[in-house]
Amino acid sequence: MLRHRFNWKRLSMAAAVAYAHDRCDARIIFETRAGAYNDESLIEFLQALHDELDGAKVTLIWDGLPSHRSRRMQAWIHAQRRWLVVERLPGYAPDLNPVEGLWGNVKGRELANLCADSIDQPADAVHAGIDRIRADAELALAFLRHCGLSL
Repeated sequence: MLRHRFNWKRLSMAAAVAYAHDRCDARIIFETRAGAYNDESLIEFLQALHDELDGAKVTLIWDGLPSHRSRRMQAWIHAQRRWLVVERLPGYAPDLNPVEGLWGNVKGRELANLCADSIDQPADAVHAGIDRIRADAELALAFLRHCGLSL
């Protein structure tokens, strides 16, 4: 029996796995945030993604999270159409989302059986996992192959 008091606050994470059009490379853009993401903080994340990718055109594969569909988000996406195309996943289709492979990999290694006393411990573990995957572009490319999606 495992007992733990879980007295720490919420930590939210956002990530994008960016693939080169010829599948020669993959990059991970990642951040953590205390509390929850909303449309405003996701817009900040997407702007950081745009900056990180030096303004390259992006096709974003997104699930149906409410903040992904808000009026504010839709208006912002519409204003970004020169570089951003959004493809929505069907409901309940995490197997089609390459980022789910990223989360599953980190949860299965760095976060497996972790009973943290503070929010810093899982945050550090997640950052270590993301760094591990960033160092292995083939692993990040495997997330795309696993989904069966083509570029």
